[in-house]
Amino acid sequence: MGPENDTHFQHFILLGLSEEAELQPLLFGLFLSMYLVTFTGNLLIILAIIKDSHLHTPMYFFLSNLSFADICSTSTTVPKMLTNIQMQNKVITYEGCITQMYFFMLFGGLDNFLLTVMAYDRFVAICHPLHYTVIMNPRFCGLLLLASWLLTLLDSLLLALMVLRLSFCTESDISHFFCELDQVVHLACSDTFLNELVMYLATGIFGAIPLTGILFSYMKIVSSILKISSTEGKCKAFSTCGSHLSIVSLFYGTALGVYLSSAAIENSRATAIASVMYTVTTPMLNPFIYSLRNKDIKQALRKIFS
Repeated sequence: MGPENDTHFQHFILLGLSEEAELQPLLFGLFLSMYLVTFTGNLLIILAIIKDSHLHTPMYFFLSNLSFADICSTSTTVPKMLTNIQMQNKVITYEGCITQMYFFMLFGGLDNFLLTVMAYDRFVAICHPLHYTVIMNPRFCGLLLLASWLLTLLDSLLLALMVLRLSFCTESDISHFFCELDQVVHLACSDTFLNELVMYLATGIFGAIPLTGILFSYMKIVSSILKISSTEGKCKAFSTCGSHLSIVSLFYGTALGVYLSSAAIENSRATAIASVMYTVTTPMLNPFIYSLRNKDIKQALRKIFS
């Protein structure tokens, strides 16, 4: 059967994390619990920051947007997976697949840029404390957020439109619980060289550059902290960026681990299981990382519950 240009009736099969029937109730309960914790935890962070005027600072402004991106990111993948398990139907339409792919790349990329902006915020706070309020003014923070949105919108839109030029011959199985860009591209019947080239370029520009910015910021931060004479001052300075550094390590560590392992092994199902770490687990842990050791967040949460 030759390539079919009209993909209106085309659909894919999301094989999920396991095809064993006895594991489906366990997976449903596990991912439903993780999704509810992610949604509730990040929503509480957003409400706490909005309600408490003491948290109306650049750091918490970007944190609230990070929590929003985490909610949206998990909401593009997990509900569809839960529906497929509950309905015992693994089909996702061509249009639904492209839409899911676009929004996952959008909010995943937004996470990436927000972590970079937050690293810059910590750099200014520790390395240039006297000029912090002048540099990180509301207008500049708004511009940084706008730039993050625009860059991720353009990147995800370009990659999604590149998929639309591909042809798919028959029903195709995706060894994942959502439409992952790389797997969808490799299922196409038509030539994918241009798609792969754009994917590698986008990964290099929108992945490597933000990570380099984060590493550079923390090199400067560590250098400034080491110059502080008192031990108490060093501990206080480290505590202001400890939560962000933990999230950065978790986000990039799991993402790089998955992609490096997928390059080393050919088992796409194993890669799908490993990707749960950065697609579901990391957004779930972010609220705990920022609230457990943060007195301001704890106090704001107490106000909400009281």
